[in-house]
Amino acid sequence: MISSEQAIERRQPTAPDQSVAEPGRYPAYKAARVHWLGEIPAHWSEKRGKYFFREIDERSQTGEEELLSVSHTTGVTPRSQKNVTMFKAESYVGHKVARPNDVVINTMWAWMSALGVSKNVGIVSPAYGVYRPLNSDDFLPEYVDYLLRTPMLRWEYICRSTGIRASRLRLYPDKFLDIAFPCPPIAEQERMVGFLRAKEAQVRRLIRNKRRLIGLLNEQKQAIINRAVTRGLNPDAPMKPTGIDWMPEVPAHWDVLKLKRFSRMKSGDSITAESIDETGTYPVYGGNGLRGYTDRFTHKGTFALVGRQGALCGNVHRISGIFWASEHAIVTTLEPPNDIEWFVELLRVMNLNQYSESAAQPGLAVDDIANLYAPRPPAEEQAEIARYFRAEFSNLNAVLERTGNEIALIREYRERLIADVVTGKLDLRHVEIAALADEPIADEDDTLEDELDGDDVEVMEGADADD
Repeated sequence: MISSEQAIERRQPTAPDQSVAEPGRYPAYKAARVHWLGEIPAHWSEKRGKYFFREIDERSQTGEEELLSVSHTTGVTPRSQKNVTMFKAESYVGHKVARPNDVVINTMWAWMSALGVSKNVGIVSPAYGVYRPLNSDDFLPEYVDYLLRTPMLRWEYICRSTGIRASRLRLYPDKFLDIAFPCPPIAEQERMVGFLRAKEAQVRRLIRNKRRLIGLLNEQKQAIINRAVTRGLNPDAPMKPTGIDWMPEVPAHWDVLKLKRFSRMKSGDSITAESIDETGTYPVYGGNGLRGYTDRFTHKGTFALVGRQGALCGNVHRISGIFWASEHAIVTTLEPPNDIEWFVELLRVMNLNQYSESAAQPGLAVDDIANLYAPRPPAEEQAEIARYFRAEFSNLNAVLERTGNEIALIREYRERLIADVVTGKLDLRHVEIAALADEPIADEDDTLEDELDGDDVEVMEGADADD
């Protein structure tokens, strides 16, 4: 049996063939002007942003251009391509216009890399920064988009941003244009972009397959939950009709009651964004989950929190401890001796989002939800169903967690690879670039990661508007 080293040697061509070389370091490097970059290839140039870009303040005359979203996960994209709800402004006249190849920066969220290069003509908030290349021969737009969103540059944005709170730092034009950027030869930029596109296609395909696995596991999990919540654990139990569409019959010994008969529901309390920090004593929960932290609290105990507003309207969380519940959540307290774990799954099965009011910003009325009918087994049976869930989901949850961690590691690999390529840590000049597959692969849907404030709402009016 041959060793792995021998196998590798046998696969190597007898004569040097640079077209299949592996990425390595450049032959010579020089010190970069900024500490975050360390060193760059000796033949690359490096200049401050003001020699590459200029600030643009073109305003919309009609307000009818495409609305653009500026995100830390997807860069600059048409708002119509994203599943995000927003309050509509009366007029978008006076909003900034961005054109293809312009760099657009969400001034308040630059520290999270909420920026990118636009591929479209569109409008953004007046508070955003728009920068146009001075010379199209300096950079490929795709290379710039990769470069500006690297983790090292994110730290540069943080250091150059100003503000009294970490979550409200602003990167102003003079600070952005003072950053030194590396500028490889155009031919190398083309190879970098081609290489990264091929790698990203592989990454998206891998993530897509793992998401499909997660989807199948969640379907299996939901099927178990639906049956147990609506029919119980005894398949031979006598049934009775309910007159409810989503739950036509239930075990004969169960009650069918309005939710308000065995639970108490109320909206959470208002809290301003300025009162929410990245860290703190007590967590702040909104309708879509954790939003941040504060030094005060409104609730103590175990509750079911229902999303009252936003794209995830009707989303249900089980929350325990001391926390602040925002006005975007319905806080539900269960009357004893009912089981909270069973109750959370009941609310999820009820698909509360279907009861949201039709508006630009979907919303649930507390009274409407409290008056819905639902099945209620005896308390001891509720506890038995909850124990059944814990037993059935032990292995499923382990696989779901492991698969989620694998996706996180794949994304981490992609982020590091991009950074190493665009900053010259890897020499791709003689690397064979794989051809892109004919199979179209949709971009990742990072909607859940794209909620900067936890409520998935955009307000486009005013100087502080942000995604």
